[in-house]
Amino acid sequence: MKWLKRLGLLAGGIVLILAIVPFFISLEDYIPRIEREVSARIKEPVKIGGLRAAGLPLPHIVVSGVSVGKTEDIKVGKVSVTPDLWSLLGDTKVIKSIEVEQLVLTQKAIDKIPVWTETDKKKPAAPAAPPAVRVESIRLDDAVVKLKQATIGPFDARVRLSREGYPESASFVTRDGKLKAEVKPQGRNFLIDVAAKDWKVPAGPPLHFDELVVKGAATLSDATLGEVRARLYGGTVTGTATAAWQKGMQVKGVAEVNQVEIRPILAALGKPPTLSGKLTAKPVVFSASAAKPEHLANALRLETPFDVQNGILHGVDVKKAATSLISREGGKGGETRFDKLSGRLAMERGTRRITQINVVSGSLAADGNVTISPKDELSGRINTKVQTASVAAASMPLNVSGTLDSPLLLPTGATMAGAAVGTAVLGPGVGTTVGSKVGQWTEGLFGSKAKK
Repeated sequence: MKWLKRLGLLAGGIVLILAIVPFFISLEDYIPRIEREVSARIKEPVKIGGLRAAGLPLPHIVVSGVSVGKTEDIKVGKVSVTPDLWSLLGDTKVIKSIEVEQLVLTQKAIDKIPVWTETDKKKPAAPAAPPAVRVESIRLDDAVVKLKQATIGPFDARVRLSREGYPESASFVTRDGKLKAEVKPQGRNFLIDVAAKDWKVPAGPPLHFDELVVKGAATLSDATLGEVRARLYGGTVTGTATAAWQKGMQVKGVAEVNQVEIRPILAALGKPPTLSGKLTAKPVVFSASAAKPEHLANALRLETPFDVQNGILHGVDVKKAATSLISREGGKGGETRFDKLSGRLAMERGTRRITQINVVSGSLAADGNVTISPKDELSGRINTKVQTASVAAASMPLNVSGTLDSPLLLPTGATMAGAAVGTAVLGPGVGTTVGSKVGQWTEGLFGSKAKK
């Protein structure tokens, strides 16, 4: 057993040497040279706080306090580089792992990366040769990406690379565990598997998902998401989508929305929450094409039939507007409860056209068409029919104007003129009603001739 004891002593001696030797090796003198060479390559100031060697658990080099750019576009708390010592004798130096802690990456840095990594196009292409350096794995801990209008993270990421330098697997998880994503190569594609729970979208509209599942495949230029499932705001959304980004950014797909509470959706989209109720829309066909991803929302095109059950139109009383001919308030400030509101929505570059509107609510029925401009300005007409105690099924066409925040419903000009004449001749009540009917009939008659 003496050989076993000697082997243990030898191993202990090696570990002791690896732990002590780095204290006698100073790498601080290399910092200015490294800063100058990297700064000259990317044409940005580079600062390094510390550089040291360590022997355990494997020999590696630690770089700390790194910043890049005049405004610190990139900041890194610590980078640990572990080489394969035997590979240092060969043509290709192998880095077993690169571990990055507390990375902060800004939008400015992301925009500059293509310039920093650009090769000299004037030089002739060199013949294929083994790479000078090959990295086997990359690890990010507590990383943050700061975009123009959102912050992603903190998160952890792991990437394993093949001998040719291509990703073999990659994983991403937020530090709170609410979002997880995995990417694995399959032939020329990369399989995508994303799962989230109790998660709010960090960029764009702050939609809150109770659960989200996205599965699909991607290449370096496009992606096909064959399964998208979500639970949010009391309902579900399912669908498929494709995206391409080789020349600008293009997105298209189809979805189904079932029993989703619409008011919090409108609030998340930054629209006045003037409508509540359970939304069902199918199929929702959408597409967008833009030069940059941040412009996709403005370029969105969407079309779908829809219905909203047991809801409320906030900010306007349609029944009051239809039965108060003399009032100029147009039903402002009230609300309209309904059993069902259905129609067809077509949206293009921010303009929303709602056609085939049909409202059913006890004594109130309405139909018509309304357009909402990108500035949330309203225009259109609805035809109402109200059953009241004094008037049997009174019909009233109303012009729609104002904004989503302050909608206005007023009788048409001919209806108002007829009501005024009827009131003057026959008196209030019956005269007003008869006169408004005559005005509506006259308007329809001349409107028909004008169309012909």
